[in-house]
Amino acid sequence: MFAIVRTGGKQYRVAAGDKIVIDKIDGDAGASVTLGDVLMAGEGSELQDVAGFTVAAEIIAQAKADKVIVFKKRRRHNYRRRNGHRQQHTILKIVSVGGHTAKQSEGETAPAVQA
Repeated sequence: MFAIVRTGGKQYRVAAGDKIVIDKIDGDAGASVTLGDVLMAGEGSELQDVAGFTVAAEIIAQAKADKVIVFKKRRRHNYRRRNGHRQQHTILKIVSVGGHTAKQSEGETAPAVQA
């Protein structure tokens, strides 16, 4: 089974056991996360309804990408600037695809929190 999930403004096609690199999300290595923004899911050529569909993943590591050098220069003005940047990212391992979340019916409301 596969799913298309959206996180960090990008879309990823994932299946159970896949490893993906996404923009940094909070959590330590070994923590589990749930990706709830599922756009499409299916198996083979058959598509399924994605209402309440979730993807469970485990954080493998928080890391940095390769360095990108930013170099600015203006000719004949003795202007040169060199800067480097390393983007933070998170490496995820997809544990399961297809968990459904429990939905509340329209008539029910969440219990009030008393202070």
